[in-house]
Order: sequence, then C-alpha cells, then structure tokens
Amino acid sequence: MKKQLGITTKIFIGLILGLITGVLLYMLPQSTFKSDVIIDGLFFLVGQVFLRSILMMVVPLVFISLVNGSASMGDVKKLGRIGVKTVLFYLVTTAIAISIALALASVVNPGVGLDLSDIVTKEPIINERVPLVEVLIDMIPRNPVAALTNGNMLQIIVFAVFMGVGLSAMGEKAKPITGIFDILNDLMMKMVSYVMLIAPYGVFALIARTFATEGFDVMIPLLKYMLTVVAALLIHAVVTYGGMLKAFTGLSFGKFLKNFMPAVSVAFSTASSGATLPVTMEVAEDNLGVSKSIASFTLPLGATINMDGTAIMQGVATIFIAQVYGIDLTFSAILTVILTATLASIGTAGVPGVGLVMLSMVLSSIGLPVEGIALIMGIDRLLDMTRTAINITGDTVCTLIIAKSEGEFNQDIFDSEENSSNVSLQS
Repeated sequence: MKKQLGITTKIFIGLILGLITGVLLYMLPQSTFKSDVIIDGLFFLVGQVFLRSILMMVVPLVFISLVNGSASMGDVKKLGRIGVKTVLFYLVTTAIAISIALALASVVNPGVGLDLSDIVTKEPIINERVPLVEVLIDMIPRNPVAALTNGNMLQIIVFAVFMGVGLSAMGEKAKPITGIFDILNDLMMKMVSYVMLIAPYGVFALIARTFATEGFDVMIPLLKYMLTVVAALLIHAVVTYGGMLKAFTGLSFGKFLKNFMPAVSVAFSTASSGATLPVTMEVAEDNLGVSKSIASFTLPLGATINMDGTAIMQGVATIFIAQVYGIDLTFSAILTVILTATLASIGTAGVPGVGLVMLSMVLSSIGLPVEGIALIMGIDRLLDMTRTAINITGDTVCTLIIAKSEGEFNQDIFDSEENSSNVSLQS
C-alpha cells in the first residue's frame, strides 16, 4: 500500500511549487490574463479562502481551549504551592521568551528589504497610541459576548481563563459543563484538521502570488527571519533556562543538557511536546533525579501551557510581518503581543495547524495582515522542530527547580555518568 504524504510535506511541496510558479510568472511579460485572471483572480481567491478558514477558527478555538485548559487545572489547587510555583514559572518564562524575540527581531529587522505595503487590504489599527494603564484595564471585558463578537482577543482570553478557574473551583458540580467543553475542544481540533487539508493549496496560492509580484526579493528576508527565530531560541535556552537553573538549584546547565539529550532528540524529530511527554518524564526521573510525584504533575502541565518556543516564533513573526507590510509597532502594540502570546500559550494544543491559528490571533489583536502567515508557513516545519525542543527543555528546567525546592530531587542520579543509557527511546 502506498504511503500517503503527511500534511507538513504537502505544505512544503505547496510552498516550493508556489515559489517556482510565482518566479516563472514574474519573468513573463505583463498581461491582463496574468494579472487579473491568475494573480489577482485564481491565486487571490484560493489564498483568501484559506486565510478566512483560519480566521473563522480563531475565536471559538481560543475560547473553548482556554476554558477547557483552565478548568482541568484541579491539580493546581490540590498541590497548592507546587502548582502556583509551576504556573508562575511557565508564564514568566513565556513572557521573557517573547520579549527576547521582539527585542532581537527589532535589532535584526528581518522584514526590511521586502515591501508588501501596497497590498495591505485593511487600514491598520496599531498606530493608535493607547496608554499602558488603558491597555491593562481593557483586558477585562465589560460585555464578554461583545468581546467574542468583535474578536477582542485579550478580553476573550481573560474571560475564558476566569470561567475555567470558576469551573475548576466548583469541582464535581461542574462535571457536566466541563464534559461539554471537553467535547467542544475535541470538535475544534477536528475542525482545525479539516482546515489544514486545504493548507497546501492555500500556501501555494499565497506564495505564488507573492513571488509573482515581488520576485526574488522575498528570499533574504525569509532567511533572516529563520536565523532570528533560531538565535532567539538559543538565547532563551542558554541565558533564561541556564541562568534560572544555576540560580535556583546550583546545577550545571551543561550536565543537564547531556542527561536530557534523549528527550531533545525525540522532540526534534516529532515536533510535538505531547508525543515526547513519555520520554521527557522518563528522562526526568531516570537521568535527572526528579521524583515521580513532581514529574507527573509539572511535565504534563508544561506540555499543555508552556510554549516558550511558540511564543518566540510569534514574536519574531509579528515584527517580520509588520516590517514587510510597512507598519510601525507602538509600545502598546508590542505589550499587547506579549500579553496575548503569553496568555494564549495556556490554550495552545500540540496539533498541526493550531500554532498558525494562534499566530493569526496575535496578528489580529494588533491589526496586522494575516496574509503574512503565508510567507513563513512553508518553512515552519524546521523551526517547529527546534522550538519543540526548547519547549520541553523549559518544562524540565521548571521541574528540576520545583523538585529541588521541595526536597524531591536525587543528586546522585543527576551526577551519574551512566544515566544517559538508562532511557528507552519510546515516543
């Protein structure tokens, strides 16, 4: 039986074919058929259908997944201080991650050199100067229904988390409602998978239209974007995680990486924190000396809400897309990106395509054109593999810090020179 191509492979093929088609069209002489029928007709139609399909999923996916994720945190209440420490660690490191990404991207300027400002389809709203105090106050919706209707992402996130916490506090009484949200969450994941079926065609059309209009000018900014994301991931891993591990535990980050490498290799190959979770837990216990009781709580929670690598991609992508479309980001817009990406990390599920939906949510929250996603979508697989490795590294550094502070850490296992062979690589 012939093996079918995976969605990632199909998207990459769509990117390459779109690039080739676009370049060939760019080299052809101008004509009405080329510009009106192909570029602004067929390619525009297919690309916009795909983008509209993604945008259609944003509000229900964010709301349902955040309510569901927050409501399932009953263990946080039971474990008390351990749960508070864990959630705070994940939220703080996610905020640091996206701040590093925004700062580095602002220095590198990955989108400079490519100008798509003439094809922005709507007037950007991010140039409005809003005081910081108003940004924070505006996070709380006066009318949650209006927030859902208008797609106000920060307000939706706050209300969804608040509802989830309330359901969690109600315990057994809320089981019927949490069960419904479980089903709705599965439904959203299924619908996203359907939308992703047309992703290769959407990417082909969007990329072909871009290259048919801009030619080879797209290549250097894309390379700068990729290198900026990778650099931000490495800085976050070494400086943030390495620094926190040393400061809170006194442990060597180099020794940690050596012991943790089996899980990193699985994460890089699967590009899924969820798929890597069994190996991550095994490595944490057998190679790093973390107790099972700590690892079984902090690591699954981290695989759900700690998405530092994804936040870094969103930060760099935001700057890249803003520069490509010639839009200046104000301080309040940058703050909105940090808050939105940090809070949204709670509900980011480990399935193909959801990261794109979350990125479109971040872009929509500050009025950036979601069309820019097409530029980075086809090269996202390699970056996805890298940021997944960073995600699970953050989960495990947090786990080590919590275990050490709670007296649930075995130094002898961590220091052992033989523990790298103790893990069976089962994903």
